[in-house]
Amino acid sequence: MSTVQGAGVVVTGAGGGIGAALARRFAAEGARVVVNDLDADRIKALAEEIGGTAVAGDASRIVDAARDALDGTVDIYCANAGLGSPGDAFASEEVWADAWDVNVMAHVRAARALLPDWLERGSGRFVSTASAAGLLTMIGAAPYSVTKHGVVAFAEWLALTYGHRGVKVHAICPQGVRTDMLTAAGSAGELVLAPSAIEPEAVAEALFAAMAEDRFLVLPHPEVATYYRARTKDTDQWLGSMNHLQQKWEATGA
Repeated sequence: MSTVQGAGVVVTGAGGGIGAALARRFAAEGARVVVNDLDADRIKALAEEIGGTAVAGDASRIVDAARDALDGTVDIYCANAGLGSPGDAFASEEVWADAWDVNVMAHVRAARALLPDWLERGSGRFVSTASAAGLLTMIGAAPYSVTKHGVVAFAEWLALTYGHRGVKVHAICPQGVRTDMLTAAGSAGELVLAPSAIEPEAVAEALFAAMAEDRFLVLPHPEVATYYRARTKDTDQWLGSMNHLQQKWEATGA
């Protein structure tokens, strides 16, 4: 892709899963890639593999270091780091706060650091890894579902506010992806996500297709669009269907 060749790209949460797949794909397309994760050893190995640069640390505070590694310019920023955060409404304040900080505020902080330069030069691309849970919801994971809705909402806000000034935005909303996060989802993930789970590389492919079309929503599972339309057409019916799924999950002894 002409928009990727030679571009300065940052991928957070690149220690494995979707992040690592995105980093490999961008590198294969000729981008200069900075990979970030809390796990310094994993991203060091990935950076050596793809000829990129590793910047370890808190994903919400690495824009300046990544910019320095890319000779001053970040063209594409993939806000991919996230927490699965299972639990219901009674999850602890700490769980809720961590989910909000990593899943939403990391995106806000990155955009705050990137936008001045992007608006000045009239170009930039922000990629938010959200989830189908951000368009629909996910049983057994209130903090995750609520904050992923926040991810989508912030990405929408960026797109509608700065689209005419050259800022492109994409929200990736997959269902199950074969990563550590799917394993951590436990029985709820086995019931809802595992049957249609895809490989991380398929998510990267879906993003590149969306980038080629400048399309906001990235749906690696096309059926999510059908579910989303059903939700908006008859919300009560959709909620009833989800409640039946919740009951089915509870019946398994979750």
